[in-house]
Amino acid sequence: MTEPANSRIKLRHMVPSIVTVFAICAGMTSVRMSLDGRIEMALYCILLAVFLDAADGKLARFLDTASPFGAELDTLADFFNFGIVPGMLLYNTLYINTAYASIGWLATLVLAVCCALRLARFNLSLHGETATLKKDDYFVGVPAPALACLALMPVFMYLNGFENANFPVLQALYIICIGFLAVSTVPTLSIKHASIKRAHLPYAVMSAVILVVGLMVYPWTTLICVNLLYLASMPFTYRAQRKSLES
Repeated sequence: MTEPANSRIKLRHMVPSIVTVFAICAGMTSVRMSLDGRIEMALYCILLAVFLDAADGKLARFLDTASPFGAELDTLADFFNFGIVPGMLLYNTLYINTAYASIGWLATLVLAVCCALRLARFNLSLHGETATLKKDDYFVGVPAPALACLALMPVFMYLNGFENANFPVLQALYIICIGFLAVSTVPTLSIKHASIKRAHLPYAVMSAVILVVGLMVYPWTTLICVNLLYLASMPFTYRAQRKSLES
């Protein structure tokens, strides 16, 4: 009996989805590490999930294997890895068994819900609805991987020697504000679509080298600086977009 033509798929079509599954496994491992009190390992697993999230999309385009199944799986992985896992790490590191546990849990709930809302809006943009997450060369709001990195700023500071400077209410307000940025319409920097003058290429290359070396030698200090630069860039991207709309 002859098999239907669509009953078999090429192995290369599975590669991006396998990478996405590995990203989910990295997120689950991060939850385990945070429960065991191994905060640095939990953060490394989240950073690995960020890398795998970028890799699966690149692989899908390179292998020409993009599919609705892969898109849905990627969205679910993003919600888990960048909406739930960072919240669990924040709660287990800063708030569990403290007098501010309820406030911390509220902040993590807001973070997860905002991430879910953003990804739902992302799915609408994929299906050609009116919602969109990209205007010109900017994202609309903070994308999910950047949301996770920004939300984890208190943990980065905790590991960078600020464990005694603990302001739980202020930290919770910060996490909530970061969540709101994800569902906002504030234009944010898109590295993928950014461009520079050719004369500035050596400076860009050196900046990339410094970033990689910094992540290897002083990872938490480097990530704090990257977060601060990203937040500081928002007024400039907003101004640049307004100028482009007026011209």
